[in-house]
Amino acid sequence: MSCTQVCLVVLSLCGQEPLHRIADGTGEWSRFRGPNGAGRLAEAALPDRLDPAQDLVWRTPLPPGHSSPVLFGGRVYLTALDGESLCTLCLDAERGEVLWKRVAPRPRAIEVDGRNHPASPTPAVDAQGVYVFFPDYGVLAYDHTAEELWRVPLGPFVNDYGMGASPIVAGGLVLLACDQARDSYLVALDSKTGAERWRAHRPEARSGHCTPIVVDGAPSADGRRTSTVYLPGSFLLSAYDLASGALRWAAPGLSFEMKSVPILANGRVLINGYGSPLNQPGQQIAVPDFDAALAERDADDDGRIAADEMPPNRASMWFPSVDLDRDTKLDRGEWAFFQAALASQNGLLAFSIASTENDGEGDSGAASTPPPLVWAYRRTVPQLPSLLFDGEVLYMLQDSGGLLVVLDPDTGEALTTVRLTAAVDTYYASPVMGRDRIVVVSEHGLVSVLPTFAVDPTLSPLAVTDLGEKVYATPALAPGRVYLRTTAALYCFGVR
Repeated sequence: MSCTQVCLVVLSLCGQEPLHRIADGTGEWSRFRGPNGAGRLAEAALPDRLDPAQDLVWRTPLPPGHSSPVLFGGRVYLTALDGESLCTLCLDAERGEVLWKRVAPRPRAIEVDGRNHPASPTPAVDAQGVYVFFPDYGVLAYDHTAEELWRVPLGPFVNDYGMGASPIVAGGLVLLACDQARDSYLVALDSKTGAERWRAHRPEARSGHCTPIVVDGAPSADGRRTSTVYLPGSFLLSAYDLASGALRWAAPGLSFEMKSVPILANGRVLINGYGSPLNQPGQQIAVPDFDAALAERDADDDGRIAADEMPPNRASMWFPSVDLDRDTKLDRGEWAFFQAALASQNGLLAFSIASTENDGEGDSGAASTPPPLVWAYRRTVPQLPSLLFDGEVLYMLQDSGGLLVVLDPDTGEALTTVRLTAAVDTYYASPVMGRDRIVVVSEHGLVSVLPTFAVDPTLSPLAVTDLGEKVYATPALAPGRVYLRTTAALYCFGVR
């Protein structure tokens, strides 16, 4: 299916040319969460179950890693940590045979949160090559025969959980979001040479793991079409001009910490974000102004707040995260972030982008007015799993409990909530879908195949299989195939 056909499915406007189309679509699952990060391959018929005893095409043992598989030209690409070595792997998609393996430099080994991994970011692929990001080194590019094209060292990074965003490729650029405690940025590298084309600084972004999407706007009167990068971060959903990196607009209202991929639905961009239980409406704690805190809590009168001078409430546990320079003291700027972080709210937000792509503001470098917030869903939302849109309804998978919420994309109204009683577990992988099937995989390897809401509004699982291996990677899809990575192996399920 072409990128125009995909867009007609997702953003049709009653016979008119769509307002937005996916940029640089390959038609394959060539980046994290597939075409433009949507988690959907609309034309793909998927199996009704993923049972190793009956539906397994092949299984290939692999070194551990949390990166998700991607597909291009009959091959599967992913990254791993083999012993202490960072590596990129290429497998034959039909047979599961490892075709090549390349080891990357590892000048440092930064400790990451136990739920993260040194090989977490997912590769991006196009006709010229495969592009990988290892936080312990930077970005590397290989051609499809395993020849290294270029390498760009980046970092070291400072992020409480370790880095998690994946690179994407669009418009001849490799884009990578590097959100961290200080000096966050979005960088664009030339996909052929690795040369830095632009870098957009993101001073508000202090903690984040989001992978962006890229969308082409409708043509203007003179036929010019601009492409926009949508990237969520602390407090803001930011839109950048793809060609120049200029900030087009920044829409407020997001949580202080973002992890999910934005998606498009009916002329809107949607994003879910969850910071902590203290960011849930009704559970928030007010933080005093810095001067008031100094007057009350600064025992040593040094003009800063130490850990043992924090207010005596639950907010004090945030100290390590808001000590951005790691000097064991909070200054005025760090305290301002602390205030803003606790004031931010969890939620799923829908912004209208129907009229933002033809204003030309991306060329001037002057940010335009952000798009309006259409609706906000402030009940419990997930931290990690991203949303799905099937052309009619939204699917939102909670992080735990096996809860799947179906929402109206135009109003944010919850249409139904379904508990996967045979798969009550924690979830790190995002759900994915083909033509009329949804695949949901839990941390402990419980694989549920569900009908879409249009097929069966009860979403009663067609099958639930226990792989007996942990899963942190999001599956990749091809017609008739599901590629699923566990901590031990890569599986290919489908019709034999």
